[in-house]
Amino acid sequence: MIPIQLTIEGLYSYQERQTINFNDLIDAGLFGIFGAVGSGKSSILEAISYVLYGVSDRLGATKMSYNMMNLKSNRSYVEFDFLNFENKLFRITREYKRNSKQFDVVRNPTVVFYENIKEEWVPLDHTNSEKILGLSYENFRRTIIIPQGQFKEFIELKPTARTQMMKEIFNLHKYDLQDNAARLAKDNLAELNKIEGKLQGFETISLESIEESQNNLKVEEDNYTVILNNYNVINENFQRLKALKSDFETLKTKKIQFEQIKVQKEQKDKEQLQLDQYELIFNAFNQLLIDQFKLEKEIQENKISLENQKKQGDLIENQIKDITLQIQAIQKDFDGLAEKRVEENDLNLIIQILAYTEEIKNFKARTLKGIAKVEEVKQNQKQIEDQIRNSVAQLKEISSQRLDPQVLMAADNWFVKNESIQNSIKAQSHKIEQIKAQIALFQKRFSDEKITISTFEADFIALKEVFVKQKNALENQKNECEVQQKLAQYAHNLHDGESCPLCGSLDHPQVVVMDDVKSKIEKIKEEILQLEKEQEKEQNRFTEIKQLIYQNQLIEQQVIQENRTLDELNKQLKEHKNLFIWQDFDSSNFEGFKERKQEVLKIEKEIEDKNNFISSQREVLEKARAAVEKYKIALDEFKLEEAKKAAQIKQNLSNLKVLKFEDFENLIVIEVENNLKELKAFNLKIEKDYLILQQNLNDFNLKLAAQKPTIQLLDIRIETQNSEFIQVENSIQTALLQSKIEDLEQVKIVLNQKLDIVSLRKQLEEFRIQFKTLNNSIQELEQKLAKVSFDDETYLQQEAVFNQITSQLKDANELVINRKTEIARLFQAYEAKKEILEVQNKLQKRAELLKLFGNMFKGAGFVQYVSSIYLKQLCENANVRFHRMTRNQLSLQINENHEFEIIDYLNEGRPRSVKTLSGGQAFQVSLSLALALAESVQTNLKASKNFFFIDEGFGTQDADAVNIVFETLNHLHKENRIVGIISHVEELKERIPIALNITKDEEKGSCINML
Repeated sequence: MIPIQLTIEGLYSYQERQTINFNDLIDAGLFGIFGAVGSGKSSILEAISYVLYGVSDRLGATKMSYNMMNLKSNRSYVEFDFLNFENKLFRITREYKRNSKQFDVVRNPTVVFYENIKEEWVPLDHTNSEKILGLSYENFRRTIIIPQGQFKEFIELKPTARTQMMKEIFNLHKYDLQDNAARLAKDNLAELNKIEGKLQGFETISLESIEESQNNLKVEEDNYTVILNNYNVINENFQRLKALKSDFETLKTKKIQFEQIKVQKEQKDKEQLQLDQYELIFNAFNQLLIDQFKLEKEIQENKISLENQKKQGDLIENQIKDITLQIQAIQKDFDGLAEKRVEENDLNLIIQILAYTEEIKNFKARTLKGIAKVEEVKQNQKQIEDQIRNSVAQLKEISSQRLDPQVLMAADNWFVKNESIQNSIKAQSHKIEQIKAQIALFQKRFSDEKITISTFEADFIALKEVFVKQKNALENQKNECEVQQKLAQYAHNLHDGESCPLCGSLDHPQVVVMDDVKSKIEKIKEEILQLEKEQEKEQNRFTEIKQLIYQNQLIEQQVIQENRTLDELNKQLKEHKNLFIWQDFDSSNFEGFKERKQEVLKIEKEIEDKNNFISSQREVLEKARAAVEKYKIALDEFKLEEAKKAAQIKQNLSNLKVLKFEDFENLIVIEVENNLKELKAFNLKIEKDYLILQQNLNDFNLKLAAQKPTIQLLDIRIETQNSEFIQVENSIQTALLQSKIEDLEQVKIVLNQKLDIVSLRKQLEEFRIQFKTLNNSIQELEQKLAKVSFDDETYLQQEAVFNQITSQLKDANELVINRKTEIARLFQAYEAKKEILEVQNKLQKRAELLKLFGNMFKGAGFVQYVSSIYLKQLCENANVRFHRMTRNQLSLQINENHEFEIIDYLNEGRPRSVKTLSGGQAFQVSLSLALALAESVQTNLKASKNFFFIDEGFGTQDADAVNIVFETLNHLHKENRIVGIISHVEELKERIPIALNITKDEEKGSCINML
């Protein structure tokens, strides 16, 4: 991770917004953050950890939001821009707001993650920093930002905790293969069981059984060939006889059909004559009659239309006369509209004069009221100024009783964490008691069932062997009985003259006689089944007890671990109590502290209320001053408007043309407006009515002019149609004469039949063809069968013989097909059996390998082995710097218990515990190891640059040691590594080229400046 920019506001001592741009600091490679104790240096690192992960080790989870927020702020905001190991730019913002009604209640945070894509900040769909950085919060604190007081945490971790840390940092979980090996072994065993189950279905499959089936197939195929030859001879004779029968039956059927259609011949000939007559009349008269009807209808419609047009013309002439009379009645009023428009203008001017006169009266009244209001506001302004002076004095008096908020917050944090640790100790103790109770239940179960854990598995194995021996004995008895049963079957089936299936002899002088062993075999099978059930029951019990033993071991280990956790919590409580430094409070009296805190909060609230009151009064004062100015401006505007209205009245009087103002000066504005409204309405009505009447007159004259050509056109059209009608009638008479028909009614009677000529002709033609075809077919069959005879009894006998041979052929064919299918199945089963046996062999070999792997990975031993290699590499990398810092006097190594120890070359290279190091030496080895760890983590994440923050620790070094440490850190810049140092040591401040200086102001809070 490479920081780019950090913004802090309202967090701890940072009251006002402060922004750190890391670009120049990163370019320098080595930079510092300096300031006095309590100035807020470490808060910068905590702000970064908090914005990334949303947690704080200093405060814990209880009221974290409230305690982190500056007491003078109502909002805390942190924004952090950084590059991750993939060199992608991200931004994270976290914001808390205080409840306006409850000072100690802070609302839930607003958290947003962004990624910079093509110069735009795009919100992400998650708030998980571990996805972006590849580090959990704990390992982030151990490898990138190490908070104050926790610099030696990694070197002092217990082996188990350190191994867990190495697993997370270097992704060593992939080497924890115990569960995978167990799962694979279980799956492999399941596959073996399946394979063994499959093999039970292939017990009868062998090459001998396949050869026997092939011999049977040869016999069945020979039999099928004999039957097939007989079938071919019989089938040929039967098919010839069957064809002859079909010809005789066809001839009989066709004769019957011919007699049926011969009856219809006379009727079809009549229909042919009727159709020919209809077609002749249809072609001669149909179109002429259609044209006659059409012309007659059009003539009648045109006559009706002509009559309607004449009536409409008379109506239009009457309407024109009425409109002319209406125009004459309003002509005089319309001619006088110009003079009436002048009167409208004069009335508008008079209305303005009356309105301006009224406004001048109002301006004078408002001016008098405004002068009085200005005096009133000035008096109120003086009272407000007196209240502000009194409130400022009261505020100074209250502030003198105020306690430092930072001291209060620090003490509050101590009490909160103290209570949290005590609650954790109680919860841990209760948890241990519950686990012990669970162990007692397990022990009671073992005692009740008389189980000895140390010999349990050996006892079960012995019992299992007993079951196997009993089962084998029963199986042997069953096999002997089955052999006897088989021999008895052979003996029963022996007959003189037939060969013995065992020895081949044809003589059987003394056939053995054996007892029936069937019931004995069934009894043995029941005993085997009962034995298997008992074995399965004992196996289930073994599995259940073994699981209970395993759970008991896990819980006992958990008790040990939980006791260690309890000891650690008690140690934390003791260390935490040593951190209590406030003499004004009692560390054992949390309630008294709360009361004192409420008093301080009450004072803070009073100060805030006073500040708010002073601010509000000052705002009111500013508003009062603004109001005085506003009223003065308004008074000047009143005088100006009064003069403008008087000048406008004079101008309007001079513009009157027809009316006189003296006739209206005693009227009010609304009365004159009503007169104007009535006059405008009258003028508008006269003008509108006159224009509408003129438009209507023009429209009717145009309609009347267009009516005459329409009437003339209809007269001409009727005359033309009458002429065409006469011509059609003449054509009809001519056609009657040519057709030798006396009356047109005869024609209409024929056409009313409405015959479908095409369809009827098609039906008649089809009948003719059918008649002729059937007659020819009968003649041909009679000639063919003239010299041939057919006997039904002979046919039935031949048919029975054919059906019998067909059935025999089908049965023989099915036997051959079934035998071939059986042989194919046997070959397929034989190949499948070979494949299953090969798979079984592979699975057995794999089971042996998986058993070896299970032993190798048992108890996460392989992970510990890999972790020890990583730790040794870390030691080697750390020793490169640690040797330089200690002038080759000390070295770091890992012992056989996976714990760090020091090799002291001044004492013959003998090892000793890291706890024997002085404070300065402990800082040196921790720094070397932390740099090596950070370097390994960044390399594992494939980051191009490494970044590392160090908070305090330099105060434990002498001058020479500081020089060595400084040279080591300065050399990191050449290795493309970046280190930030947080310290109050002045000597480092002078030697580091670029740094941030943190100062604390009582009013503004902590401020950040670049040095």
